[in-house]
Amino acid sequence: MDNNGSQDINVPVEGVAGGGTAYGFNDGGFNAEALKRSLDPTQVPTADLVNVWCMPNSINVGSQETPRPLEPINLLAARNERESFQIAMRPKVSWAGSSSSGSVQVQCSDLSSSAGDRLVVGQSLKLRRVVPVLGVPDALVPLDLPVTQLSLLPGETSVIWVSIDVPNGQPPGQYEGEIIVSAMKMDGGCSADLGKHEKDQLCTELKNCLDIMEPIEGKPMDEVVERIKCASSSLRRILFSPSFAEFISTNGSSDMMEEDVVSNLSVRIKLRLTVWEFIIPVTPSLPAVIGVSDTVIEDRFGVEHGSEEWYEKLDLHFKWLLQYRISPYFCRWGESMRVLTYTSPWPADHPKSDEYFSDPRLAAYAVPYRQVIAGDDSREIYLQKEVEILRSKAHWNKAYFYLWDEPLNMEHFDNVRKMASEIYAYAPDARVLTTYYCGPGDAPLAPTPFESFVKVPNLLRPHTQIYCTSEWVLGNREDLVKDIVEELQPANGEEWWTYICLGPSDPHPNWHLGMRGTQQRAVMWRVWKEGGTGFLYWGANCYEKATVPSAEVRFRRGLPPGDGVLYYPGEVFSSSSEPVASLRLERLLSGLQDYEYLKLYESKYGREEAMGLLEKTGVYMGPERYTLEHRPIDVLRGEVYNACRPS
Repeated sequence: MDNNGSQDINVPVEGVAGGGTAYGFNDGGFNAEALKRSLDPTQVPTADLVNVWCMPNSINVGSQETPRPLEPINLLAARNERESFQIAMRPKVSWAGSSSSGSVQVQCSDLSSSAGDRLVVGQSLKLRRVVPVLGVPDALVPLDLPVTQLSLLPGETSVIWVSIDVPNGQPPGQYEGEIIVSAMKMDGGCSADLGKHEKDQLCTELKNCLDIMEPIEGKPMDEVVERIKCASSSLRRILFSPSFAEFISTNGSSDMMEEDVVSNLSVRIKLRLTVWEFIIPVTPSLPAVIGVSDTVIEDRFGVEHGSEEWYEKLDLHFKWLLQYRISPYFCRWGESMRVLTYTSPWPADHPKSDEYFSDPRLAAYAVPYRQVIAGDDSREIYLQKEVEILRSKAHWNKAYFYLWDEPLNMEHFDNVRKMASEIYAYAPDARVLTTYYCGPGDAPLAPTPFESFVKVPNLLRPHTQIYCTSEWVLGNREDLVKDIVEELQPANGEEWWTYICLGPSDPHPNWHLGMRGTQQRAVMWRVWKEGGTGFLYWGANCYEKATVPSAEVRFRRGLPPGDGVLYYPGEVFSSSSEPVASLRLERLLSGLQDYEYLKLYESKYGREEAMGLLEKTGVYMGPERYTLEHRPIDVLRGEVYNACRPS
């Protein structure tokens, strides 16, 4: 029997059922005869039971990833930067029962410098389990700290995502710590009583099941079926949680390792982080505006538009997304791709709006063209009040209006111009953003489709200031950028932004599920190289409609898997209401941080030198030529560090 095409089974090991046999799986590197005599993890080194190794954050580590040697982790991070890596674990044998190979305990220490400064576990250092979506590693589910427990499945690689957030004021220096992995013993004794936290979590999970099932009388059959599936999923999650592991596997209990056993038998991952002087700007240099569907939130969480619970949900999503250096806007789609976009659900004179717009982490905010919550004022009076208030604020330079998505014909373009004219009547200095990938199909502006696309600014001027074009149009022709930019008038406040959505497709950079990690990170490398001054993505939570928070997330039909979905509802994975990030969202963040590194280098040595560095290190040459490996990324960041740190 062969695992991963290279690992042979050397001896049968009792207690592992695989494919109807009792053969264990041996990834090599230890004396299996000794394990036949004892599978007590308090007596056997964890390294003899589990392969443990580390992987860069740009690699998709699947369930059949082949083990590699364990090496110390060396990371570089600026202040106000998040750096991350992955820990992979694959059992060699079973020491529990047929349902799993066994459990491991993962324990983290603070990272400390020789000067006594610390990066604290749970604040700066966090762990999340990588959970597959459609078989592809993507969801990052938070784990308990400083100690957590995971069950390992036979013949599968499990992955933990480790992230370190370095605060703005963290003193530069070398920080060291370790992450300890210990196989856990399963014996026949009684388990300890559940702690208060576990009881509370269990109670919440069971209450959620009741909340799902109780209001089904009179509901349509398809909704009843969906609710039954959700309740079943929740009960299964409870049943297979660590609290009941002893009853599901071997009727034994799970005991934490004694300290001396941990020290002698555990696998220790040495971690060193170099924090350098550079501070990633709190306000992103690149406005990355990303849509959040308010209707998806209303449907899944059962909150009524404009209710107190609705405001709370939107507030939670907005604040959570700010950590990813993006500027969220909420959106609601109308007919013919008309779109209502707004960053704050409150009116401009509400203190919460000022709190949102003044937040230095927010690089841009969308102003609604009409009322988000219906009121007594006409649209014209409402619009006038809003812009008069906002124009008096210091943050007005962040404001933009996004009115229509991808106009296709003259009627659409005329509507954009009409709506923009109404705005300019009250705010001549307002910025209107328009996304497009073609000219009007019913009135070509030039002989060829691309030439017509390039001439769109002539059609929209002066009713648009931010011309946001699809990367799909360019294909692999970066030289076409100059044709687009030459049509713009920067002296009159016109900007060129870009966006991705359904396209471009593989091998070009995008955030579709299953794309390579460097391909997802390369989205922002491309933006920097092409010289756009902003970026838009249409949706971060635009999955299929559901009416229960814990319902399975399904990607929208007709779109590539992952398109329009960058995070998941927390309730799908646990009782927590905090959203769950995707690997793709983390790589978006990494790309935005790379953007700041390149901006820093450019500020010191010029754009031509920075462009040369990007290509010389092999990180990014073009939309079809970028690194598939992680090492060039480390080389690029190291070059910026060496060239830009204080002497």
